[in-house]
Amino acid sequence: MDIDQKKLPQHIAIIMDGNGRWAKERNLERLKGHEHGSRTVINIAKAANHLGIKVLTLYAFSTENWKRPASEVAGLFKLLRRFIKEERETLFQEKICLKVMGNIQKIPFLVRREVLKLCRETEKNQGMILNIALSYGGREEILQAVKKILQEGKKTISEKQFSKFLYTRELPDPDLLIRSSGEQRISNFLLWQSAYTEFYFTDVLWPDFEESHLYEAIIEYQKRNRRYGAIITKTF
Repeated sequence: MDIDQKKLPQHIAIIMDGNGRWAKERNLERLKGHEHGSRTVINIAKAANHLGIKVLTLYAFSTENWKRPASEVAGLFKLLRRFIKEERETLFQEKICLKVMGNIQKIPFLVRREVLKLCRETEKNQGMILNIALSYGGREEILQAVKKILQEGKKTISEKQFSKFLYTRELPDPDLLIRSSGEQRISNFLLWQSAYTEFYFTDVLWPDFEESHLYEAIIEYQKRNRRYGAIITKTF
């Protein structure tokens, strides 16, 4: 079955899970799994861009990930710096606009500086938005939004207004959320934004996730009837 170009999800979010297990299965260090996973990132970003997806949000580093061994955390940010350097030209060739969201002030200064620099350089690119969640947690995002609302002295607020205080205020809510590696939970990711998101879980580990797996997820999404809590009745 082919993908229906008229029913593409505008915004796809992905929980990139399984790097560690991929490495363990091959008797490799965990960072080798993350390294292979970073290659998957650019391949899937290009595939999504070519399909016409407007926004791709990737869960790269959560607030909980800070609890991992210091050596692994340092290795992850080293990989991020390498990714920024090696894939810079690809982002321009693909006309991809890079964005980041999360508590990025916690990220090491040199990494943060390079990431934000590339975001500024690509902000006028007219292709897909590649939104990377770094030091991100859904609960923390909501708490930060509430604090800002209280600071502004607002007494009442609508859902639409509340959304403007979130990291994703300039983006549509995700239509489709994909999680690799077989786990079936969202792990503190886009808690507010995914209220009516379609979920797709696959056993494929992230380093093995290919274009074909992305297409399978989109085709499954296109089979679903999104009612947003309403009842659809037929008229005769």
